[in-house]
Amino acid sequence: MGRHLVPRLEAQGFGVCATDLELDVADADAVSGVVGEIEPDLIVHLAAISSVPDAARDPGRAYAVNFLGTRSVLEAAAHRAPDARVLLVCSADAYGPTPAGGSPFDESIPLRPGSQYARTKAAAELLGGAYADRGLDVVRARSFNHTGPGQSPGFVLPSFAKQAAEIAAGQREPRLRVGNLDSVRDFLDVRDVVRAYAMLTDRHVPAAVYNIASGRGVRIGDALESILRIADVSVEIEVDAELFRPTNFAVGDATRLRQATGWEPRIAFEDTLRVLVEDWRLRISGS
Repeated sequence: MGRHLVPRLEAQGFGVCATDLELDVADADAVSGVVGEIEPDLIVHLAAISSVPDAARDPGRAYAVNFLGTRSVLEAAAHRAPDARVLLVCSADAYGPTPAGGSPFDESIPLRPGSQYARTKAAAELLGGAYADRGLDVVRARSFNHTGPGQSPGFVLPSFAKQAAEIAAGQREPRLRVGNLDSVRDFLDVRDVVRAYAMLTDRHVPAAVYNIASGRGVRIGDALESILRIADVSVEIEVDAELFRPTNFAVGDATRLRQATGWEPRIAFEDTLRVLVEDWRLRISGS
């Protein structure tokens, strides 16, 4: 996300100071030092253990980064940059699983996080709300699934695209490992999500919680079929028990964001998948 967001913010006129692995976001003193040195007008908090399986494998690290890291950022903002707008990138996973056929989530739905990742993100978001109640300018963005070039193959669509590209290049057998293909997700292009984040940096937009969602559900199996068609490969599907989760539904209602900013997703899902497949073609070819 950062590699897409930084140029967008620079195009808006921001001078961006981006930190990555050189700063441990859970180190409150280090974060405070950076914020005090920069004296920012805007803080965008993207740092997270963002993979559900990674958070499950190391819950202590997920808690340290996702919750304590958020506390570090909020404390630094409150004491070193109290006039800054803070954009917390939260997660729609905090809504929790819903049986297939449910209604789209809006921001009034109670949070019922069902995984270690979702619990740490929900806790971080609630902490952001507490700081907002104290007067800090905190905007919380609940992002639904999004993808694009550069995303780790630990996520479902890049995993499919990588495997399909490797099969097309003759680098692996025509067998593709999958989890539950019947679950439904609200998929967005990273470029549309970046545009939403950029709009939320505007001080005229009220500090609140905003879903970033298309409002359109896509069955994961249908997304896979589209990727295989784009990659022009035929494969044997192999269900991996380690990847399989119960069938559920997660689609968002972004009415609040649309009313506050005019944002709408612009990029067709098929175009997102084409870009994703092409990115993996280039990456595995070394181009």
